[in-house]
Amino acid sequence: MKIMNPFPYSQDNKRYYTWNHYLKSTFNSKVFKVPLDAGFSCPHRNSDGIGGCTFCSIAGSGDYAGNRKDSLRQQYDEGFAMMARKWPQAKGIAYFQAYTNTYAPLSQLKEIYDPFFDNHPALAVAIATRADCLDEKIIEYLVEKNRIKPLYLEIGVQTIHDETANRLNRGEHIVDIEKKLEMLRSAGLNVVLHIINGLPNETAQMMIDTANWVARMSPFAIKIHMLHIIKDTVLAKQFEKVPFSILTKEEYVDIVIRQLEVLPPTTVIQRLTGDAVKEDLIEPIWTLKKVSVLNDIDKAMVQLNTWQGKKYESQKH
Repeated sequence: MKIMNPFPYSQDNKRYYTWNHYLKSTFNSKVFKVPLDAGFSCPHRNSDGIGGCTFCSIAGSGDYAGNRKDSLRQQYDEGFAMMARKWPQAKGIAYFQAYTNTYAPLSQLKEIYDPFFDNHPALAVAIATRADCLDEKIIEYLVEKNRIKPLYLEIGVQTIHDETANRLNRGEHIVDIEKKLEMLRSAGLNVVLHIINGLPNETAQMMIDTANWVARMSPFAIKIHMLHIIKDTVLAKQFEKVPFSILTKEEYVDIVIRQLEVLPPTTVIQRLTGDAVKEDLIEPIWTLKKVSVLNDIDKAMVQLNTWQGKKYESQKH
């Protein structure tokens, strides 16, 4: 007997609130992101690009972003044209992906972002950044821009466990991130939180604890990522010297499902696995088969008869 999907926020029989469902429901169109590199750096990298989070690639997590030597308009137009070959009727979101995209004086941010809100074809703007690179004036500016067209503010959290964050050279404490998220919530901005599963020395329960924390923060959306060990990163050198345990695909699928169960059913799931450049990926190789990972999550959720938020209501928030 076929089991009917009990989850309401899905157009493609998923048991979680897909980003695709949100976009189609909100904009009545297929929508894709166009990743951009605006030339930013990061508060924990020096002028030579050394430092930063131990897992972060030399491209500052913008491996698929445009070429920072090109103008932002050229990056957007070329990226949009490439995506439009697959989806000719779709619309685009300008996605400022590489490095920390509010790590600059407000005057510089205005020069970069104002054109994307004024007479630009982008349907919306997504900005990836860190909580410690947002102050009251920058938040006020982002609120102002959000009134012109939709803005999605992506915040890297990765883990709520400070001991893990310290080992990763994150340079942030969870209590400080919480305070900033409260400011963003009060400002009414659409916040997307990033977390990473499989960080060194973290147990499955620690990863579930991070998801429970996300549930308490109740963000607009979340991105869940498996740790990638990338060539030429500090983490890769550490892994070579002292290998640590890597989650198997089966373990990852199980953890993601348990995380989805405790998240609010109205939190949009923008990502359940990430992309790495094949030539640069050391481990885990199974992440290269992204569709397989997503299919396994879907199948397991049906077999378990579970869905996003199934265990959320029983918690006190």
